[in-house]
Amino acid sequence: MMKIFFRFFLVVIILFCTQRVFATHNRAGEITYQWIGLDPTGITYKVTITTFTVTSSQAADRPQLDSVYWGDGSPAVIFNRVSFTDLPNDIRRNVYENVHTYLGPGVYKIHFTDPNRNANVVNIPNSVYVPFYLESELIISSFLGQNSSPVLTYEPIDRGCVGRVFLHNPGAHDPDPNDSLSYELIECGGFNGNPIPGYSYPIASNFFRMDSITGDLTWDSPVATGEYNVAFNIIQWRFGNYIGLVRRDMQIVINNCTNQPPEIDNLSELCVLAGDSIAFDVTAIDPNMDIVILSASGGVMDGAIVPNPALFTPVSINNDTVTSHFFWQTNCDHLRPQSYFVLFSAKDFPTNGDQPLVNLKGTSIKVIAPGPSTLNAVANGSSIDLSWSSPFCPGVAHYNIYRRNGMYMDTIDCPCDNGVPAISGFTLIGSTLDGTDTTFNDNNNGQGLAIGIQFCYLVTAVYPNGSESCVSPQDCESLKKDAPVITHADVRTTDNLNGSVFVGWSKPTELDTVTYLPPYQYRVYRSSGFFGAAFNPIPIVVFNDLNDTSYVDTLIDTKTQPWSYKIELYYTDTTLKLKGQTAVASTIFLKISPTDNALILSWEEHVPWVNQRYDIFKQNASLVFDSIASVSVNTFTDTGLVNGNQYCYYIRGIGTYFFNGFVDPLINRSQLECGIPFDNVPPCAPLLEVNSDCKNSLNKLVWNNPNNICSDDVLGYRIYFGNTASGNFELIDTLTSPFDTTYIHDNLLRISGCYKVTAVDSVGNETLAPAPVCVDTCRQYVLPSAFSPNGDFKNDLFHPCDSTTAQELQDKNCPPYKNVKSIDLKIYSRWGNLVFETKDKNVNWDGKFKDTKNECSAGVYFYTCKVYFFSVSGEQVQELHGTVQLIRD
Repeated sequence: MMKIFFRFFLVVIILFCTQRVFATHNRAGEITYQWIGLDPTGITYKVTITTFTVTSSQAADRPQLDSVYWGDGSPAVIFNRVSFTDLPNDIRRNVYENVHTYLGPGVYKIHFTDPNRNANVVNIPNSVYVPFYLESELIISSFLGQNSSPVLTYEPIDRGCVGRVFLHNPGAHDPDPNDSLSYELIECGGFNGNPIPGYSYPIASNFFRMDSITGDLTWDSPVATGEYNVAFNIIQWRFGNYIGLVRRDMQIVINNCTNQPPEIDNLSELCVLAGDSIAFDVTAIDPNMDIVILSASGGVMDGAIVPNPALFTPVSINNDTVTSHFFWQTNCDHLRPQSYFVLFSAKDFPTNGDQPLVNLKGTSIKVIAPGPSTLNAVANGSSIDLSWSSPFCPGVAHYNIYRRNGMYMDTIDCPCDNGVPAISGFTLIGSTLDGTDTTFNDNNNGQGLAIGIQFCYLVTAVYPNGSESCVSPQDCESLKKDAPVITHADVRTTDNLNGSVFVGWSKPTELDTVTYLPPYQYRVYRSSGFFGAAFNPIPIVVFNDLNDTSYVDTLIDTKTQPWSYKIELYYTDTTLKLKGQTAVASTIFLKISPTDNALILSWEEHVPWVNQRYDIFKQNASLVFDSIASVSVNTFTDTGLVNGNQYCYYIRGIGTYFFNGFVDPLINRSQLECGIPFDNVPPCAPLLEVNSDCKNSLNKLVWNNPNNICSDDVLGYRIYFGNTASGNFELIDTLTSPFDTTYIHDNLLRISGCYKVTAVDSVGNETLAPAPVCVDTCRQYVLPSAFSPNGDFKNDLFHPCDSTTAQELQDKNCPPYKNVKSIDLKIYSRWGNLVFETKDKNVNWDGKFKDTKNECSAGVYFYTCKVYFFSVSGEQVQELHGTVQLIRD
């Protein structure tokens, strides 16, 4: 009797000690870091670890955290707890801090592991035995500058109800103005961040996901009560470069409840000019008529993060309806390229004692600098001088100058449209060197601007953090017509040697003949190719009369290349001096690309005027060119042609300067060009369907005949197979009849895979890049519940079967498994001892210990088996857990 009592007492002591070792503890947490500064020894950061633990678990309370690693190879350190706060629902918030100096740039993973989580986490098997892991990644870069982690303003323990949509947002704000954030849902980590065996995301009736942009974690909807842990990364970006992350491990508590969450009115994204205030009301209503508390969080609410923070004050409280007023007086210190995010939280307090619920809605607020208030454009010879006023917000890094031809008749809304939208037609033509320079000379990169065009400008201010202001007022200017203006580069004859081009220009009508004395001289230059090609320094012709405004350039190759022209004007000041020159104008150059029963015409020209229309001329059977179409773009496809026949064309451009004093319209033609259509178009992809026959280990392919849809000369098909959709595909068979539209792929070791079927036409064209059709079924691996290794040749081995016993395997002659790539099987005794393990897919356990080969006793054994199935995504793993009864008699 005494021995029995001693054994019972010993068991109680062991159980008590075990409970202390594995006392329930960690619920949630994260690691954040803050840049402190530079010192002679390196770069110093303050790191804060915030954990949320079980208050009642005093045996596992942590006044300090051991074994925290800085990520730079230095030994583990201790973080002392600087504060703790006991919250409702048995939750304690703990804050630990330490300071560390890094020796230089690098990538550092700050992390720690605590021995255990709290018990009974639904989606973490045996959670009380599973370590709790947190990490953050810090990148120190001299190129990217100082960096602090995001600040998370919404706590990582939240509550929801079965059958109700659950929503969480960390309310993350990055204190560095150049940074933006993205979000990534990940699995919770165990010891040293290793995967937790058996971990799974919470089960949802619809979906469980996280928005990578907003950070909204949505669970639609929980199906069972309990505590769940999930994790996600908050990733930092600066100028498109990854610069670090913070991992949050959070806990979600789901209960059964009849309560419904409060509803918050819809919110819109907002824009505000720096210096202006932004104000709006937020209203929350509880459908159960319970009391509601409305609050706001985010960087703009925290004076330690944002200077001159926003205010959120109650306006009216009527139990189930609450309205609060958001007000933020912005200033130039708030400028940043990214928007600020404000998260509004409405929490109810049910009078029936039901689970309180929270609803969240957020909005973004972008603070934008006003642009320069004035802009003046003044013509200066062949360039235009710009000047503008300094904007409202100081500290400009530089100014951007934008230009377009002709006035922009629409408006560019400010502040929401900061910078210059591409749809406006403005192009960035230059920037100032710094923010003190408020002038710019536009000389078209040294080429000079063209006379006869209205040039319109906008200017924006750019700040050191990359924030671009709204635009200045638009101002437009044109050059004086005190130099010639080119109007024609018209191909008159197409030939490799004897081609000719008519070159025309308009004489200067605003020339100051007192300052620029006669006699005058025109010099005409040409270059082969388009604008930008080098001009021969020797003019092709010289005219000494201002009324000579045309020239026919002959004996050139107009067949294979375009030609560009410019005209210089000289006046007399003891000697001839250059007064100005025209812009460069090229001939229209036509190219023809043949295809099946069609020719694709495309052309190019570089001219200072605007070609509003292009007329396409085609040679008819009488060798006369007829106009067959007019287009406003630089391409045209002539269809319905006969393969093998030759067709000839030229293009006529119809243009204008939109100014008085010029020939209008300006008519210029391309060279003559011919083409011969031929069949180079492959048939379209057959519409493929693949069905798996798991019993007979085959896939059946069925597709349509493209001759009935998009082709008329398909002769056969080629069948390709690949293990994955993105992998290599191999030709497995060829069919030589267009009417063979089925195929059986049999005797397969793996049923999963991807297929492509291409059609081949009479001239050998084959379908290009058909979309793969994949099958990913027939995964089967079943282990029997019993076997009897007694030497009677019936059920002597434990191995898989698609039935229930190995005897049925023999009787039905069924394959033991399907689509299995590999396994990892472990068999344990009832005391937890490992008796057998294998990676052999056939298992074939004979009931003996793996090491001694002694026979195992009859009884029930437990197994865990990871089965790796072939899959179009590479492989998929399925975990099997079960028991097998070993029978000796």
